[in-house]
Amino acid sequence: MFLDFSKDPFGWRPQGPDLHWTVLIPFFNERDYLPATIQSLAQQTTRCTLVLVDNGSNDGSAEVAEACCRANKLDYLLITERTPGKVAALRAGLGWVRTRWVATCDADTVYPPHYLAAAEAILSRPGHVVAGAFYIARETDVRARIREARRFLTAARLLPGQCHAGGAGQAFCTRSLRAAGGFDAARWNFVLEDHEVIHRVMRKGRMGYSGELWCTPSRRKRDRDSIRWTLFERLLYSATAPIAGDWFFYVFLARRLQRRRLLSNRIRERQYQHLEGPVRVASHSLL
Repeated sequence: MFLDFSKDPFGWRPQGPDLHWTVLIPFFNERDYLPATIQSLAQQTTRCTLVLVDNGSNDGSAEVAEACCRANKLDYLLITERTPGKVAALRAGLGWVRTRWVATCDADTVYPPHYLAAAEAILSRPGHVVAGAFYIARETDVRARIREARRFLTAARLLPGQCHAGGAGQAFCTRSLRAAGGFDAARWNFVLEDHEVIHRVMRKGRMGYSGELWCTPSRRKRDRDSIRWTLFERLLYSATAPIAGDWFFYVFLARRLQRRRLLSNRIRERQYQHLEGPVRVASHSLL
């Protein structure tokens, strides 16, 4: 079934009174990676619904994603957001979230079965509104993962006023995320949107981490220009985030990213194929 998002943004509901999690997965031409990601989310020990946001794919990614969700008997919603860029895709997806908690996941990342349960344990702590995961390689053994967890948690303790997790490994209290302004391309339409949104959400409460909250990005080859910040920008972020975050993001960093033309849609692996039209939605709910 297809719905016009602009006419009825509240017509769909995830199924089940005990459903507390929505997972947002924005994607653009990810047909080779979506099956593993969706399969890992289907194996979660905590029930969830998926909101998949096709950001203009032309490789059949949407059909692959829907087939995977059906094969795994998942409660899901598939929408198309034709405005290019991850921020626009996340904004469209967040509009459909009806659960207490929401996780942002990447289409080329695999999540252990306890991922959402570990994030929920953090978000259930008093005052915590966001949880962050660390990344490990697929072949990492238990000892190496423990070492990486210790390193990651030490950095978080030393620099508690900043974000230490990327967008593939973030989970939010939905109410706090919306109160902070959500994902907003009018405010921030550059790369590093995962750090900027955390800057705003942390005004509503604390960000927590755990040695049990981790995920595994794919080992894909990258053929795009660098979208990273420079060492100087990173060091300045560490120094100013707790006291001058607005200045850092909206004055200093925004101007530098604008000069480097590192807009949100630059994260794409291939050139965007321009499309026009309303957001469209396909849904499937388990009864």
